[in-house]
This record gives sequence, C-alpha cells and structure tokens, in this order.
Amino acid sequence: MRTLTNATHDPALRSWVGSANDGTSDFPIQNLPYGRFRRAGSDEPWRIGVAIGDQVLDLRLASEQAPWADDLQPLLAPLAAGDLNAFMALGSAAWSRMRAALSTAFAEDSVQAPFLELCLLPQAACEMALPCRIGDYTDFYSGIHHATTIGKLFRPDNPLLPNYKWVPIGYHGRSSSIGLSGVVKRPRGQTLAPGAQAPAFGPSAKLDYELEVGAFVGRANALGEPVAMDAAEEALFGLVLLNDWSARDLQAWEYQPLGPFLAKNFASSISPWIVTMEALAPFRRPFTRPEGDPQPLPYLDGAFNRQAGAIDIVLEAWLQSAAMRAAGQPALRLSRSNMSDAYWTWAQMLTHHASNGCNLQPGDLLGSGTLSGADDDGRGSLMELSANGRTPIALPGGESRSFLQDGDTLTLRAYCRQPGAVRIGFGEVSGTIVG
Repeated sequence: MRTLTNATHDPALRSWVGSANDGTSDFPIQNLPYGRFRRAGSDEPWRIGVAIGDQVLDLRLASEQAPWADDLQPLLAPLAAGDLNAFMALGSAAWSRMRAALSTAFAEDSVQAPFLELCLLPQAACEMALPCRIGDYTDFYSGIHHATTIGKLFRPDNPLLPNYKWVPIGYHGRSSSIGLSGVVKRPRGQTLAPGAQAPAFGPSAKLDYELEVGAFVGRANALGEPVAMDAAEEALFGLVLLNDWSARDLQAWEYQPLGPFLAKNFASSISPWIVTMEALAPFRRPFTRPEGDPQPLPYLDGAFNRQAGAIDIVLEAWLQSAAMRAAGQPALRLSRSNMSDAYWTWAQMLTHHASNGCNLQPGDLLGSGTLSGADDDGRGSLMELSANGRTPIALPGGESRSFLQDGDTLTLRAYCRQPGAVRIGFGEVSGTIVG
C-alpha cells in the first residue's frame, strides 16, 4: 500500500497562527482548506484563501508580499488570480507541492511568518462565495442505510432494487441553484393528495434536508476517455458538506418514470471550504463489502480502493426552530452518521460516471447522496427520522417536526478525529426556510 501521510500531517506541527493550535478549530495547520472570499461589505474582487484557525490567508497578497520558491510561482499564479478551477486543473502533484509549501509557511518557526501576518483576515470579517465555478453537478445514492430505510417505507418486502449493489446510482442535478449558507425558499410544485383524482399546485408541505458530502473533480478527462480507478483518486481534489434540499411530496408525484426534477433543483447548499483529499489521508479506511454481498465489477475494483477507499468523517445535522431561537435555546442534533458507511467510494463513483466516456471538468461537483447510519440516531433526513411523517420528532418547548417548517434553520457539520492524528473539520453549512 502506498504511503498516504507525509510531513504536513504530523500531529506535532504547530502554527504561528495561535487559533490554529487550540485543539477545537476545524482548521489547524494539518487541514489548510481552500475557499473564495472577500472583505465583508466590500466590492473587492473575490480572492482565493486558505483557512487557518480563525483566519484566512489571502493568496493574492501572499504571492506578492512573501518569498516563495521559484517552482511555486506557476502554482500561486491561478490562486492569486482568484481562479481555483485553474489551480485544480494543474493536477495532484501541484496540489501536493502547494500544500507542503503552505504547511511550511504556517509552521511556528517559519521565516515567512512576518510577511504572511500582513496577509491574514479574520474569518468573521469575510464574506464567502462558492469556492469555484461549478459546471456540472451529479448526485449519487451511495448511502445504503438511507436507501434501505426509504425503501422499507414504500417497499417493505423489497427495500433495495436489484441494481443497487452492482452500480453506483446517480442523477444529473442543477449547478445553477447550488449556493452557500443562507435563506432557502420553500419550493412550489405539483402534489397528489391521498385519495385525490387530480394533482394540485402549491408550496411543498414535506420539505426535507439530506446529510451529504460533496466531492470536487480536479482533473478533466477528454470526451470518450474513461477514468480508471487509480486515476480517479488522482482526479479528486477535495470534499465539502452538501445539503441537497428535497421536497418529498413533489418528488413522490413527479419522480416516476424519469427521476428527480422540481423536488431537487430549487436549492442545494455546500460549505465554503474545500478540504483537500490529501488533508484527509490520515482518516482513510479499508473499503469492504458485507459478507454475502457481490464484489464490485472489475472496472470498479482496485487494490488501493480496497485498502483505503473509505474515509472516516463524522457527519451531523442540527435543527433550530424560530421558537427555539427566540427563546435562546441551542440547536438540537437530529442525527450523526459517518461517510465510511457509504456503499460506494468516491473513486468508484467518479470512475463509473466517466466509464461511458462522459467528460468531467475541474470544478464539477459529485454528491454522495444521503449518508445515514445503521441506527436510529444516524438517520440523515427527516423522511427517515419521522418515518414519512408518521412519528414526528419532539423539539424543546413542546414543538414537533415531521418536515421542515418556515423559520427552521438546519445546519450540517462534519469533522475527522482519530488517535494519532489532529482533528480537522469542514466548518458548517446552514439554511433557514422561508415561505
């Protein structure tokens, strides 16, 4: 098995940015995620930055004011220009070289510290934008516990369809409605009430969240050229949190025979910082199938995928109603699950996506699908948690929820933690529902 970790993952590393060393930050020196920002309230050009502790390093200023090795100048150029897509297109060797340079620059004994101190901005003073241009978006269905639970609601005797364990299922989503945290407008569409003879048009009454992870493609493949499993690992740039908001009542009426449409295309939310695949190396895990399940077909199999295809990421969903907010009550954790429970790995999903010659581009986004756990605490959607409204969830103050109501704020968070490695996180993504 190839070595995954290097000096940038050393748990003994400390930064001259004090907030990166407190043990609670999502962004210690071992993380170094990329995002796109500007000073809040300004009309400055958007910049590419790196999160460190509670600060952001402005890579345009850093490229101008700090000394860098000659071989780093071509790597810094697209970042300084605010073009993360162009940087991703440079490939995994460039990403790794830049990470190593940033790690050295942020280390507590760095000779670059006096220069880079002038290039920091508090995250609290930043306005964030989508980290890159998202050309296309595909959402998969890799959470087998979610698929099984949803299947049992509608097909108790046959919850998983025959193709699920053989092929990564996905659908083409809409990239133009992907955004960051903020207001989510309740969608409208057709629904068919029980016993009704004709549908009605109006606002969704079953608005739901989906606890997902998104992966950004870094390297393109030419039209007609598939991507092998090992190459798929090299094509994946990094991960974000993803909430693929879903209108379950619209979905129930429209999804047959072609699949998701208005129930899904009104909004998808991602966290603003892309945590690179290299940063996640200490948290890779063997990919295994339950005993008795079919093994992947050869084009979706590989030694590295078996040894380290899964990633141990703890995922959480939190809900705060308008009444809870007004009363000063904190958000309630609805669910906690783990990315390592996914039935398909990122390399398998990307390889299958390109197996027919589909050309993926830098900045394309792949969604994992809802990542639920095996137990009740791990249900990654209200559809599962409330059994499609049959068992509402109790909230503080006497409220209950089957699906999201106006004024509710739903927040996703995630982190990686294990002995011998420094905890890293993803930040968060929130949405507040309005009618």
